[in-house]
Amino acid sequence: MNPFLILSLAIGAEITATLALKAADGLTKPGPTVLVALGYGTALWLMSTSMDMLPIGVVYAIWAGVGMVGAALGGALLFDEPVSPTMIVGIGVIAVGVAILASAQTSH
Repeated sequence: MNPFLILSLAIGAEITATLALKAADGLTKPGPTVLVALGYGTALWLMSTSMDMLPIGVVYAIWAGVGMVGAALGGALLFDEPVSPTMIVGIGVIAVGVAILASAQTSH
């Protein structure tokens, strides 16, 4: 299986878990709390699987960058958290960095 697809699924699970963590309200709401546990468990398993095929630095950089963007956008969409122009520039910089890392890995 494509390691970038596995990593993408891991990141999706992590973003879902992070957004559920906010919805869990201090882990006092059972539904979101279960989603937090399942999401983070799945994310870590898939991330470790992708590390069998990709360098750890590339995996972690993509994981962190895309996870931050996803959490910021998800927070804005689901919880009406503010997104300033400066944040949008930061998200763009992260996206460019992730694209550079991914392309550098596939060129080897």
